[in-house]
Amino acid sequence: MLFRKLGALLFIIILLISCSSSYEFLSENSFSPPNIFSKYLLNEYQNKADFEARKMHDWNSTKLYSEKALKAVNGTRITPEAISYWKIPKEHLSELNIAYDNLMKVYEIAIETNPYDLAVAISSLDCWAEQQEENWQTWDIEECRSKYLNAMHNIYNIINDNEKNKKDLVNKDEFDDSVIVVTKNKNEEIKQIIYFDFDKSNLTNINLQEINDFLIHYRSKIAKYLIVGHTDTKGTNEYNIKLSLDRAKTVQMILIKFGIEKNNIKILAKGESALAVKTKDEIAHPANRRAEISPIN
Repeated sequence: MLFRKLGALLFIIILLISCSSSYEFLSENSFSPPNIFSKYLLNEYQNKADFEARKMHDWNSTKLYSEKALKAVNGTRITPEAISYWKIPKEHLSELNIAYDNLMKVYEIAIETNPYDLAVAISSLDCWAEQQEENWQTWDIEECRSKYLNAMHNIYNIINDNEKNKKDLVNKDEFDDSVIVVTKNKNEEIKQIIYFDFDKSNLTNINLQEINDFLIHYRSKIAKYLIVGHTDTKGTNEYNIKLSLDRAKTVQMILIKFGIEKNNIKILAKGESALAVKTKDEIAHPANRRAEISPIN
């Protein structure tokens, strides 16, 4: 019995040493990552390792975050842990799997266009899954989830802006090489894009805050609103028309709750006919699952 207890104690000591060594190395040294994406990843994971070590005394999570921070130092392209890595309660598994798939679909383009928010999204998804596995710190779960959603929405917006800029450019071969003509509607810049999860039309708290912020900035400048619902190409045309209409109606209801008269709101359903990011059929691209709020000229 004594040897069994000593063996268990020795195992715990070895485990603690193993968990803390990577964190100590991370904490006691300064690093110069090889690129900006790695720098952002290092910062995000180092902050999470500090939190788990100093406040939560969770050495397993400290080890995970420390090791990922150190991999970033070497320029490794860090991705979030596969959701199967965690022991997620069944009722939360679908949402996290969708979140993982959404991130991986935009990973490559986000490295080039928005490495900061990609680093935040990756580390926040790990944090969200880790907290959801423990399944008791509801405030930490929501904070990590919100950071993930905010970062992903920022990534989607830049992807959409890039696609829009491509469409706006007139073929420069028709002009002098030094001149590119871009035409813009006077209300074109007044727009809010609301993103949805796959096959969903419900809004998150992030969405509600985005709509509220949009109205704070532009309500005095807009007399009538147009809400256009969109989908990706997954599913039939008929189904996607209905889904895009549901998304537009959901946003319309929120505008009405925020005090906009229903008569001043027009809604349209575009289905998959006006993709922000061009894809083949049956592609579930997260940047295409959206509703756009803009003024009516």
